[in-house]
Amino acid sequence: MGFFNMFKNQFIEVIEWQAQDANTLVYQFPVHNNEIKMGAELTVRESQVAVFVNEGEIADVFGPGRHILYTQNMPILTKLKSWKYGFDSPFKAEVYFINTKQFINQKWGTSNPIMMRDPDFGMIRLRGYGIYSYRVSEPTVFLRELFGTNSSYDTNSIEGHLKKMIISGLSDLFAESQLPALDLSMHYDELSEKGKEKMMSRFAAFGFEITSLYIENLSLPKEVEQAMDKRTSMGVLGNMQQYQQYQAAEAMRDAAQNEGGMAGAGVGMGAGMGMGQVMANAMNQNQQQPQAQAATKSCPHCQATINADAKFCGQCGKSVETDKVPCVKCETMIPKDAKFCSVCGTSQATEKICPACSHANLPGAKFCAECGETLDEK
Repeated sequence: MGFFNMFKNQFIEVIEWQAQDANTLVYQFPVHNNEIKMGAELTVRESQVAVFVNEGEIADVFGPGRHILYTQNMPILTKLKSWKYGFDSPFKAEVYFINTKQFINQKWGTSNPIMMRDPDFGMIRLRGYGIYSYRVSEPTVFLRELFGTNSSYDTNSIEGHLKKMIISGLSDLFAESQLPALDLSMHYDELSEKGKEKMMSRFAAFGFEITSLYIENLSLPKEVEQAMDKRTSMGVLGNMQQYQQYQAAEAMRDAAQNEGGMAGAGVGMGAGMGMGQVMANAMNQNQQQPQAQAATKSCPHCQATINADAKFCGQCGKSVETDKVPCVKCETMIPKDAKFCSVCGTSQATEKICPACSHANLPGAKFCAECGETLDEK
């Protein structure tokens, strides 16, 4: 009986794995120097897959459920073992349980800043962090590409590599998006979804499926954030002249409240006068600001905008004083020294009007041709 019990203990009746560590990806069932008996029970729970490996080669894969190990449901392993004696010999194979649940809240973050070109701030350094989730979708690919024949394998073993893949893909995505730094925060969801799509093929190469990827924060260097704060402050202040007046009034109030005897009064009076001068200057600047705009005109040759009193154009160098005047009759533009209009032939000399009959006489006439009245000035 003792010999029979010792022989019986060499066979494993039940094969199962109750995961204890939530981060374990692979667990090797302890069958070293043991044998799996024909008819043994294999229990695979939900979110698990059992992989049988014979001499380094994948033999069979079992999904969730209860399995009785006979040759009928293990055709590949049976062929590998070449059963010749009624299929009564024990199985000798390695058994790996692979955890196929989602591994959530895996963190990614930039160890070094991402360099990118921004339309507002030029070259900037961008940092970011977030989370992602993944699971084993192809157990055989996972076995071949990663854990091999290790007795155990957890998320820490692959975390660094996955993180670097994500950072590389997101760096490329941020550069391709060409989004201004000020608009990045409003596109977190879109960038996260595109980043997940970009990572699918990279994760699939290891038998993984990336189920989610989220960008929690993208931060800019301290200098850029300070520049953004200043720009925001200027927008809130609005009219700078009014803000100067407000500051001057506040300073006068503080000076008036500082009482210290005669000396204090003198100091307060001097400060008040100084603040009053500042306020007056601010008001004068505010009132004179509209008058500071000089009158302008367009160059008649190149249409450039120049000062109204300019005699020559600063762009083309030509004189801006016109050398033509309108005809006294047809208003056609003719040279200002012309004596007759080249269109209607009208003399451009000033005609003499008779003071008696209002008849228009030639410029050199001394007497009116209509009434004979003298045209010379008296």
